[in-house]
Amino acid sequence: MSVVAQETRGRTAPLAWLLVLGIVLAALNLRTAVTSVGPLLDQLAGSLGMTSVGTGLLTTLPVLAFATVGAVTPAMARKIGEHRLLLAALVTLGIGLLVRSLVDSAPVFLLTSAVALSGGAVGNVLIPTLIKRHFPAKTGIMTTVYTTSLAAGTMLAAAATVPIERAAGGDWHVALGVWAALAAIAVVPWLALLRSEPERTAGAADAGPKRLLRSKLAWMVAIYFGTQSMIAYIMFGWLATILTDNGYTTAQAGVILGIFTALNIPVSMLVPAIASRFGDQRPIVIGLVVAYVIGFAGLWFAPPSTALVWVVFVAIGMGSFPLALMMLALRTRTPEATAALSAFGQSAGYLIAGAGPLVVGVLHQVTGGWALPYALIFGVLVVQLFTGLYAGRNRYLEDERLPKAVTSPETIKV
Repeated sequence: MSVVAQETRGRTAPLAWLLVLGIVLAALNLRTAVTSVGPLLDQLAGSLGMTSVGTGLLTTLPVLAFATVGAVTPAMARKIGEHRLLLAALVTLGIGLLVRSLVDSAPVFLLTSAVALSGGAVGNVLIPTLIKRHFPAKTGIMTTVYTTSLAAGTMLAAAATVPIERAAGGDWHVALGVWAALAAIAVVPWLALLRSEPERTAGAADAGPKRLLRSKLAWMVAIYFGTQSMIAYIMFGWLATILTDNGYTTAQAGVILGIFTALNIPVSMLVPAIASRFGDQRPIVIGLVVAYVIGFAGLWFAPPSTALVWVVFVAIGMGSFPLALMMLALRTRTPEATAALSAFGQSAGYLIAGAGPLVVGVLHQVTGGWALPYALIFGVLVVQLFTGLYAGRNRYLEDERLPKAVTSPETIKV
């Protein structure tokens, strides 16, 4: 039974609402370290004297942090406690954001960015676990709340950083430092929730790394997560270039990219709400892939003047992100298994995704066009469809029969 279920019998809803508030505020912060930098990247590089290697590392840091720190989050949660660890992650995130906004050294900026991103990586893994633990009967609703807040925070940092910088007289230090204040606000409910640190589920067996490495379901979830993240990174990194190559001005491309980003909010609200009504998510997987196919086919073959129509279809396909997050909880029975699958799925998934924008850039540079990048995207969609059809079926990680590991030479038949 969840902490909420135990304690709200005597005190009704306050604790549950405090948890909801804590999850919302934490989710708003998980991507600010990433999306606040992009709009100011050229200015940061010039001000800090950052080389092209440095800017490349800065744009790669999110994937590295999400993959590496996310992988060890369940182990840290077992030692520290889930509420205490999320509080520590938000404090780490805030300190990283604050210090990097005060420095004028490229190496220190990179180091403090890594610190901030590490806090976000812990939150990525912990929040699906907390949803599973505290709201087991409302996974769909709470995933909707989580993914919508995550999308809103992502868009807010991307859209507001430049206006803040301009209002501050062109001072990027202020524009980046503002997001540390948002992290400080997110700390408050988790300070209050320290007294409600959950106990581990009695009798729950952890899904360790060795088990997950042999689990077909875990790999299907991870690859599905990786393919949807790869397409997201490709779109955020290259959509504006695709549009300008097709005759759009920089301003027009920026507007369309803004619309694309904003559409993630309603999509993040609708997809979990629909998917949670069914035990089997395979129809949703198919529907989202179809939306992707329509969108990318239109961008590839239709007149460039109709690009906005096809971008909308791609944005609908991006509902695969909240769906992938839902699968972390829907495919497990216990919070401990959710934590393990969340760490494994996101760590492996982000490593898969990180190669996407780089490969697209190489293919575009070599060919001078977009045919091969689009062909790559359609190949990724095929993988997404097949892994999603496996991961979307109503099944549980704990029930999976794993292949027996080879433990000695005698077990090998020649």
